[in-house]
Amino acid sequence: MWEARAADGRRDELLDHVRERAAVALAGAQRHELFVADGGRVVVIAVGVPAGTTLPEPPGELLARPPHSWGFDRVDP
Repeated sequence: MWEARAADGRRDELLDHVRERAAVALAGAQRHELFVADGGRVVVIAVGVPAGTTLPEPPGELLARPPHSWGFDRVDP
């Protein structure tokens, strides 16, 4: 899971940036989905991501703070 908060008024630009780059960076994943949330947040949830896969850092002017990411292990099929 990857989450970033957009600078004021820049959520759509951040979403476009992530959308363009996530497809390339997560090409080895089983699937990935993009979400938006209140506060200008953009979230990517990916399943079956090869070890060491990361999303590229968005341009600083699009961000209110640096992105956060978490890895999870599947416990149910």
